Amino acid sequence: MINDIISHIDAYREDALSRLNELLRIPSISTDPEAKPGIRAAANWIHGFFENCGIESMILETEGHPAVIADTGPVDGDGPTVLIYGHYDVQPTGDPSLWKSEPFAPEVRDGRLYARGSADDKGQVFTHMLAAEAWKKVAGKLPIRVKFLIEGEEEIGSKHLGKILEEQKDRLACDYVCLSDTPKLSEEKPAITYGTKGMVYKEINYTAQTQDLHSGAFGGTFPNPGNALNELIAKMKDGDHRVTIEGFYDDVLDSTPEELASLKSLPFDEEAYRNSVGAKALVGEKGFTTLQRRWLRPTLDVNGLLCGFTGEGSMTIIPAKAMAKVSMRLVPNQSAEKISASFDKFVEKHTPDGIDYKIKTFTLCDAYMCPLTNPGLKQAAAAVEAGFGVAPAFTREGGSLPILPLFKKVLGAESLMVGFSLPTCNLHGPNEFMVVDDFYKGIRTSAHLFDKMAN
Repeated sequence: MINDIISHIDAYREDALSRLNELLRIPSISTDPEAKPGIRAAANWIHGFFENCGIESMILETEGHPAVIADTGPVDGDGPTVLIYGHYDVQPTGDPSLWKSEPFAPEVRDGRLYARGSADDKGQVFTHMLAAEAWKKVAGKLPIRVKFLIEGEEEIGSKHLGKILEEQKDRLACDYVCLSDTPKLSEEKPAITYGTKGMVYKEINYTAQTQDLHSGAFGGTFPNPGNALNELIAKMKDGDHRVTIEGFYDDVLDSTPEELASLKSLPFDEEAYRNSVGAKALVGEKGFTTLQRRWLRPTLDVNGLLCGFTGEGSMTIIPAKAMAKVSMRLVPNQSAEKISASFDKFVEKHTPDGIDYKIKTFTLCDAYMCPLTNPGLKQAAAAVEAGFGVAPAFTREGGSLPILPLFKKVLGAESLMVGFSLPTCNLHGPNEFMVVDDFYKGIRTSAHLFDKMAN
């Protein structure tokens, strides 16, 4: 049967692309209050797609943007239930002059489909929708039960996803969550991402007096928040780039031999990686490779600093205030709550007399990892190989996806991250694109995934 499904998918390639273009023309920008008609239109379009191919669907209203839930229904056999997660909302387009074509007027150039949302995430989630449709049209049913949750708030932090999962827990019950919002390793090599980092994001505010002071008239007599904040930041790491916050590494697990072997097998060019951003050197925690530091080790970075006079020319002051934004990326088994509390204690301990401090917490998110030995991960890898003709790499990401630990906590399901876009596809930037051939291969991969999960 799977051969018939793939033949159908291949026969309707142009139709698939044409319908994706319809969805991409809808400006569903979740951050823009004036774009609400586009948000509603995209939700209606997706709901209509499922209804037209005989898959039960509903639009779920939230206090923000609606979500679409669909369900192919029960099947015979004891195969797992898979929940496909994706999002139809997109980022703002930014400066129109930087786009070579209109962001919401899809255009194919040199085998690439350029449009906002082509890779993030309309193009990727649509591959799974088309695979489900192909199974319905050719076989009359899917080999496993497949559910869909496609939200409209991912680009604004999935504000109501937790409430959706809690309130719709029975409707969304599944054995696996599958999402395609991650990249391939390279043009030639697909990838399955099995882990993402957690994050703690903080803002530190130092205040010493009610106003800026003349550095000559008052220098050497009042505390300088800029100096104090710089000294605090300098204490956060030692000479080996290890974070000095108490307990930071206490719960970090040693990498398994399988993980280290998997990393070592990946084609990774350190010089090309360095040159890709115009950097002069690679730095990081002593005793670990670049990939280990990117994916397997926790990190701390200053994201922003604001203090005193930063305009043209000179202005000799002792600033009244200083501010820093700091992010910590965490690995599995670290607790975001615990690291957050340790960070706050560190700031309290090292803030000098005469300085008032306030700490704001913006993000607390635990890391996520699906064990490499998980049977669903193995079936996903087999599906990718069948769809792309190349065995995938197993990768972890340095970024964070708060939804993954949420799926695990509420639904008890592991997440399979099967991405079809390139790492260079300009997510969130001008000229976002999806390789057309990868879009087609993504549909084939999803069809194979449903088949292999049944077996």
